[in-house]
Amino acid sequence: MAKDKFERHKQPWTGDEAGQLKTLASKGQGLKQIAKALNRSEESTKDFAKKNKIAIAKKR
Repeated sequence: MAKDKFERHKQPWTGDEAGQLKTLASKGQGLKQIAKALNRSEESTKDFAKKNKIAIAKKR
């Protein structure tokens, strides 16, 4: 199996990451851009945002 491409795989979220997620989401960034900026998977980013009631813009 290939090595995980996300170095933060399965690591707990830090306060800094949560703050950055809120900032990027408030600027209207899409899930893909936010996940890439945080070096997290889209799934992890989406789940964390949902748990913390952070709205992420839907990009089409």
